[in-house]
Formats: sequence, C-alpha cells, structure tokens
Amino acid sequence: MAKEGSKMYQKILVPLDGSELSECSLEHVRAIATGCQVPEVVLLRAVEPASTQAIAAYADAGIDVAKVEGQAQLDASNYLSQSAGKLKKEGVAAQTALVRGKPADVIVDYAKKNGVDLIIMSTHGRSGISRWVLGSVADRVVRSSAIPVLIITPRGCRIDVA
Repeated sequence: MAKEGSKMYQKILVPLDGSELSECSLEHVRAIATGCQVPEVVLLRAVEPASTQAIAAYADAGIDVAKVEGQAQLDASNYLSQSAGKLKKEGVAAQTALVRGKPADVIVDYAKKNGVDLIIMSTHGRSGISRWVLGSVADRVVRSSAIPVLIITPRGCRIDVA
C-alpha cells in the first residue's frame, strides 16, 4: 500500500523486444506514467547470448560471433534510445537498460534488484501449440514476479499458429 502523500508507482519497467507487438504497451505506459506522475520509466531489452548451435554455425561459416553479438547489442541500444526519446518528448521520464540473458529471467531479476513497482509488457498473443513450443515470456514473468505485472494484449494481435 502506498504511503499517504506518496505516489503508488515510482518506477515502471517496460520490457521491449524490438517487435511492433511489444511496443503496443507504450500507449498504456504513457497514460499511466503521466496520469500517475511516475518519476521513472525504464525501457529494458534483454539480449540473449548466442546459443551453442548458433556459435557452431557462425564458426562453420567463418563469421565472428563476437562481432555479431556486438552488433546485436548496438542495434538493441539504438532501438531503446529511440523509444525512450519518443516517450521523453511526451513528458515521460524514460531511461533505458540493456541486459544480457534470457528475457523472462532478466526482467524478473532487474525488477527485483532495482526497486520496480510495476512491470508493463505486451503479450505476443500466441496460443495452442505455438505457445507450448515457443513459450511465453509474459507468462513466465507473471508466474515468477512478486511485483505487479500489467499484461497488454494488443488489439487484433492474437497469433494462433497450429
């Protein structure tokens, strides 16, 4: 429960994966951050290290894995900066965080260690076999987080692949 005179949300974490679907949460972030006068919004991007299979494939193709991973981190950082810039223009105090690791683990761990009050994220809307095979980062975050999680299901964005 928020203390009298204090704001309910001091820090909101917004995981983004670079997809348009993940960005569907941003309109809700804007509304909550401005309406609740949230002093800090953190846009987070998890960059997964290359898998053993990917490393082997890159090596077979003569591609420098470190260079590929470095470019992925640079692209992710630029993406976050652009997204934060758009929010800042609308009066939202947005920062960025780029963390290596599995997305669900990174999100829950970052929120716990950094005093986050609310996590707002979009779901990709998978169901059926595709959800079982691909999993759901949002589902794992909801099940693992002690911090409240607001899941946004983008309108018309349900993906049902058998």
